[in-house]
Amino acid sequence: QVQLQESGPGLVKPSQTLSLTCTVSGGSITTGSYAWGWIRQPPGKGLEWMGAIGSDGITLYSPPLKSRTSISRDTSKNQFSLQLSSVTPEDTAVYYCYREAGLGYGGYDYWGQGTQVTVSS
Repeated sequence: QVQLQESGPGLVKPSQTLSLTCTVSGGSITTGSYAWGWIRQPPGKGLEWMGAIGSDGITLYSPPLKSRTSISRDTSKNQFSLQLSSVTPEDTAVYYCYREAGLGYGGYDYWGQGTQVTVSS
């Protein structure tokens, strides 16, 4: 089965860049028609889709976050990463990586357990 696990710092200072990595096992991030992406959940709020990268390397981002968001991958490690620049306390959230059936398709079939990231000085 496919397993995803987030990793990265749990505390980021305002104006810095939030960087997280998702390690995938049980499936390749370069095969099939799947997309691999990031969703976050601020405290007391709903899930917010951030963006994803397809198995072909094409990326898609949420328009409100596009200017600050970059999703990349390391195919040799079967990992993909999230960088969110110029963070503020409003970026405090639990961040999840996931797999979906295709880029922009929705329907998230596998999720990581999530990792808490707090933006604070």
